[in-house]
Amino acid sequence: MCAIGRRGQLGLDGQLPWEGRPEPIFIADPARFFDLTRGHVLIAGPATRASFPAFAWDHREIVEIRSHEDPAAVLARFPGRVVYVCGGPAVWRAYAPFIEYWDITRLPYDGEADRWFDPAWLVAGPPARS
Repeated sequence: MCAIGRRGQLGLDGQLPWEGRPEPIFIADPARFFDLTRGHVLIAGPATRASFPAFAWDHREIVEIRSHEDPAAVLARFPGRVVYVCGGPAVWRAYAPFIEYWDITRLPYDGEADRWFDPAWLVAGPPARS
């Protein structure tokens, strides 16, 4: 689950590019995220994990993932659970082949960014089975 700007903007200076904007749509999006992820597992890189507000820890399991970990092994730790992938491009690139359902909100933001959503992640396909 992620939100992107009109041109695929995903991040800016370690946060969402629209962070702090007062328009209702920018307030509703994170509220929706926290509502839908309640009771589930969030896996995130260290920077994203550190950005979660204190209230988020009360109603979901938040797990830090590292680049040296095998995505299949990480996901295998949560059998039968719904797992949400959170993070920047490195996390999405590694986990895209495992994502069964994409929930992408396109927000009316058309400003600056330093991290971008790559549409190729949507068709990464499942990893090869041996």
